[in-house]
This record gives sequence, C-alpha cells and structure tokens, in this order.
Amino acid sequence: MARRNGFTLVELVIAIVLLGIVATISVRFVTLSTQGAIDTGARQLRALSGVVISEQISRALREALPTSVRTNNDGSCIEWMPALAASNYIDLPRGGTPNSFEAAALPDGNSANGRIVVYGYGRDLYDPSDPGPISPPATVPAGTSAVTVTFDSSETHRFNTNSPQKRFYVVDTPVTFCQVGRSLYRYKNYGIENAIGGNLPTGMPNREVLATSLKRNSLIFSITPPSLQRGAVVEFEFVLEDTDSGETMTLRQEVQIRNVP
Repeated sequence: MARRNGFTLVELVIAIVLLGIVATISVRFVTLSTQGAIDTGARQLRALSGVVISEQISRALREALPTSVRTNNDGSCIEWMPALAASNYIDLPRGGTPNSFEAAALPDGNSANGRIVVYGYGRDLYDPSDPGPISPPATVPAGTSAVTVTFDSSETHRFNTNSPQKRFYVVDTPVTFCQVGRSLYRYKNYGIENAIGGNLPTGMPNREVLATSLKRNSLIFSITPPSLQRGAVVEFEFVLEDTDSGETMTLRQEVQIRNVP
C-alpha cells in the first residue's frame, strides 16, 4: 500500500505555534518602531514649540524700556512698557502751565504718541504722579529739526530729574505676559496699574494665547535691574509637558534689554 505525503496533526500544530511566535515578534517590532517614530516626532515638535515661545518672549522684551520691567511675587508674570521712539530734549516743561517742551525731532522724522519718560532710575514708572519720571499721554509731532512735544488734553506735568544725555523715551501702554494654568497669555490695552496683574483683560482682543502646552506653574521670570552702565537682563524658564506621555522639556533663556537712559 502506497504511503501518502502530508503533515501530521502534531507537525501542523507546531507550525502554527511557530508562525504565531514570529507574527507576535514582528507585530511587537513594528509597534515599537512606530511608537519610537511618534515619540521622536513629538519631541521634535515640543522642541520647536519651545523655540517659538522663547523667541516670542525675547522679541517682545527687547522692545521694553529697562526701568519699566517688573514681575509679580512668584515670577509667573512679567510686565513692561514698550519703547516706541527716543530722542533728546532741549528743555523740560517749565512755567506755571508745564504742558509742553522743546525737543529734537525723532530720528526718522515721524510723529509718535505715548507717554514720555525721562531717566526713570530709582522711581516707579507705574506711579504717574506729578512730578515724576513718566508724563501723561503726549504727542511728538513730525519734523526734521526742533519740535514741540505737547501733553494731550492740556494736562500738565513736571519731570522730577534730568537725563545725563538729555534723553527721553516715548513708551506705549504696558504689556504683560502671564501663565494661567497650562497657558501663556499676552495682555495689552489695560492702562497703568499700581500692582502687576491688577486689572488684566479677560478676553480677546486684549488677551492673546501664546502657548497652551506648559506644565502648570512652571514659568518663572527673574530680572537683573538696569544700571547706568548696562540695560536690564531678564531670565525666564518654562517647562513644556506632553499630557499623554508625561514627558517634559525644560527651556531657559536670558534677554538683554539694551535701551539705556
């Protein structure tokens, strides 16, 4: 009787088991490779987000008047007044109604609107009292030589000190960066407040979201105050967190504010 070729049941079971082992290893290998690629992409995206956030903060702070930069008690907020323009004054406001003064035209010949700051060292720029280093809103007209800077609405003001170089700055309304929860916000157009964060806007367009992936309570600002030889230095640190994997990335940066009195 001829013998039939084929597999026995035992051989078939062994083959199925071996194929199952190979398939399991292959699937595991593909899964790990795919997850590794996903994790690498997430880390790269986090790193890119960190660079973008750092650059946004740095570029904004470089426009600040050094003597206007301040933080709150825990360092989660920083506030400053952006410098719009600068020039030299010829004479500061005098007389019974000091509502204007003579100055050299702005370097570009254009006009500017904002508050005038003269010197400002050793005084609180967020206290617009008279006399003081910061004026009421004013207008610097366009011109090519001498111009007359006038305080708006016929307000009067005297500056409490002179600048060694007879220099003045035109500053815009204050701006604040704050971390709230996992988000970083930019606040503007809220006026001058005695305390930082006292009356910040609660919605658009005066509250803008800059980032939403920060670890809670991770953003810290610190300031090295300006001196007569150098501008202020702001150091900030924050942590980006992936809520799915729990991975974090810490970023630190320093910004030198070069505007001088």
